[in-house]
Amino acid sequence: MKLLKSLEELLYELVSWLLFYPVTVWRTAVNPLRMMRYADTELADRPEDQYEDTLSPPLFLLITLMLSQAVAGALPSIYDPSEAVRRLGSGSNLLIARGVIFGIFPLCMAVTLLRWKKVRLTRDSLRPPFFSQCYVAALFAFVMVLGLDFYSMPSGEGNVAGGITATVAVVWYAQAQVRWFMQDLGIGVVRAAATFMGAFLFAMTAALAVAILINLDAKSIASAT
Repeated sequence: MKLLKSLEELLYELVSWLLFYPVTVWRTAVNPLRMMRYADTELADRPEDQYEDTLSPPLFLLITLMLSQAVAGALPSIYDPSEAVRRLGSGSNLLIARGVIFGIFPLCMAVTLLRWKKVRLTRDSLRPPFFSQCYVAALFAFVMVLGLDFYSMPSGEGNVAGGITATVAVVWYAQAQVRWFMQDLGIGVVRAAATFMGAFLFAMTAALAVAILINLDAKSIASAT
């Protein structure tokens, strides 16, 4: 009976994602700042009462990356999509790797905010801004990776679409972050933009470094086996 009850809860949770995932996507795309504030306030509720009408931010990020992975496998590419899965051992390992890489963006933005506020970095102080950032990081990651997937199409047929898609991703992400810094830190648009650019460039560098390290480690494991 306990097993059946657990399966019942799991089935309900999975099916509910079909409704609440697109709701979360729409709200984040249309009003990212409201969703970021929503993530902050929901953490003050009891765990069982949190995110009742949306997905939790980290879960939203992981599901979005999983969908991005599926889209990448469906598009024609000069790269073999199964190669990354083979090197990392499984599709779930690839998803975890992508989660770590794109999780750097909300982490860097959250740390930047706390540093500006001179708040001591702890697990508790980092959680609210990190959760807030996961909403916008998810859509940024999906659109940016889609742009890169267009770039990897054979014969350069997706270069234009890739450039437009990547630009849209960066512009949307930048405007959300600049407005977030302006409101949370009470600073002007120029300082907010400079703060975002510094955090974004650091996050890009760190994400690229982590991706290279994961790739090198996966290569060494694949060659050893």
